Amino acid sequence: MSITKSRKAELIAEFGGTDKDSGNPAVQVAILTERVVNLTEHMKTHKHDFGSRRGLLTMVGKRRHLLDYIKRRNEQEYADLIKRLGLRR
Repeated sequence: MSITKSRKAELIAEFGGTDKDSGNPAVQVAILTERVVNLTEHMKTHKHDFGSRRGLLTMVGKRRHLLDYIKRRNEQEYADLIKRLGLRR
């Protein structure tokens, strides 16, 4: 359900300015998106896992708040980020 250290390091390098820039909102959104995708796959096979469902909804809400923050700060960066991550909005 969670992501590996190597995958997290890849996401930080890809979306952050440097390899240690894990606090960047774009990096946080990318990591949350990876976790949401993994948890969505888990939920397809374990339909009655309501604890994981609650965690999934929490992560989606946190990602939404971060995306709203990025959009307020720089709309072009927001558009590029959702295109790179393949999000609907």
